[in-house]
Amino acid sequence: QVQLVESGGGLVQAGDSLRLSCVASGGTFSRYAMGWFRQAPGKEREFVSVIAPNPGITYYADSVKGRFTISRDNAKNTVYLQMNSLEPEDTAVYYCAAAQTLRRVTPSAEYDYWGQGTQVTVSS
Repeated sequence: QVQLVESGGGLVQAGDSLRLSCVASGGTFSRYAMGWFRQAPGKEREFVSVIAPNPGITYYADSVKGRFTISRDNAKNTVYLQMNSLEPEDTAVYYCAAAQTLRRVTPSAEYDYWGQGTQVTVSS
């Protein structure tokens, strides 16, 4: 059983940056693909980004491409999401997720473990 704990959310202004962290425990972190999803009020949870176990191949939603960067530190069992040029439309609860195997990267059902989420609010 893998436990995931997110941190780093907060209230920022448009154009600001935040870095989210997700620390994993209870499993072999380096074997999991790690993803970030987000859910805004009244909307479905949506894929943001994913990073493969090794060598760290990444994939992004079009809405965040060029602004967000996902990375991982397998020695620290941690995955990061660097978010730059934040927009009010990025306001959501951000969730970290882990997958043992991925056939498709965007559906949330492909991921086996989830964190509790961290709130990101971007004011205009």
